[in-house]
Amino acid sequence: MGIARTHDEDYETREFKTLVALAAMERRKDNGEFKGLTSHSSIVDLQDKLVCVTSGASFFGFALVNRLLLHGYFVRVLVANQEDVEKLREMEISGEMMGCKSKISVVMAKPNEIQGLMEAFDGCCGVFHTSSFADPAGLSGYSKSMAEMEGKASENVMKACARTPSVKHCVLTSSLLACIWRDNSQYEFPPLVNQNCWSNESLCVDKKLWYALGKLKAEKVAWKIAEEMSLNLTTICPGLITGHEFSYRNPTATIAYLKGAQEMYANGLLATVDVRRLAEAHVSVFEAMKTTTAFGRYICFDRIIQCEDEAEKLADEIGIPRNKISGNSSDYVFPNCFELSNKKLANLMSRTLRSCYGES
Repeated sequence: MGIARTHDEDYETREFKTLVALAAMERRKDNGEFKGLTSHSSIVDLQDKLVCVTSGASFFGFALVNRLLLHGYFVRVLVANQEDVEKLREMEISGEMMGCKSKISVVMAKPNEIQGLMEAFDGCCGVFHTSSFADPAGLSGYSKSMAEMEGKASENVMKACARTPSVKHCVLTSSLLACIWRDNSQYEFPPLVNQNCWSNESLCVDKKLWYALGKLKAEKVAWKIAEEMSLNLTTICPGLITGHEFSYRNPTATIAYLKGAQEMYANGLLATVDVRRLAEAHVSVFEAMKTTTAFGRYICFDRIIQCEDEAEKLADEIGIPRNKISGNSSDYVFPNCFELSNKKLANLMSRTLRSCYGES
């Protein structure tokens, strides 16, 4: 994304491994108060440093929690069920999580219960809704019903944010798929994709692009609620989220994202982003929101799959045949349809990195 490396590779690896440990996981006492990190009035210095991350046990959610901790935040991880709690415990036991026990707590709330979400958000200055859904039936894939669930969950989270006095900012993780699925038949070449582009809901339904539909519904209802209830919202639309063992650790979203991959590839619209860079982008945007520098939508990616070699590499990483991505396309370098739209976020992240690491 045009961001200069500020640390050597060894340091970045060590930094990534400096993950978090569970502090506490207990649903509230009868009075509704949280254990661990809560909205205790005595902890004045946490007012601007306590944030909540939804779906914190997911592939991206976990990376975001880590990044926030590295930036000095106290993090409340929101999970929906005991299975996610166990997943976090397994990460702790395996050694993926270590240190920072005093800066993280885990709470449980269901996305269809606004009051429970408000209790979870109480005391937090910001909420990161990562919108990381998995098939509730435990089956592979992302269905139309899941798209509807994602839209409703987004609506509830936004309402809960708007009704919680301590929450000043909210960052929603949407998807590039909410921008690119449009009817471009009238254009000789695919038009530039930027933050003003929205996918067509009817087109998503016709093509059975349920993941794109879910992200589209989730983001649109979020903006509707934000406008109606004066919520300070920013959304980030990432490409396919990649990283270490991403297809194994994030299978539902990975496979669902690639529905229509051949068409995206042919039009130069198949983009990816490393999970760590995406997490850093979220923190950068959140920091900038405090000074009104960041607003609206941001497209986030660090690679565009433009040729057969790149398509083959991605296919190997996922474990699928290359033609599932590139079809029978010839080796052709496609135009960068995102070039202009990505500079806004890259510049913002560069400024935040300089501030974080004390560089001039």
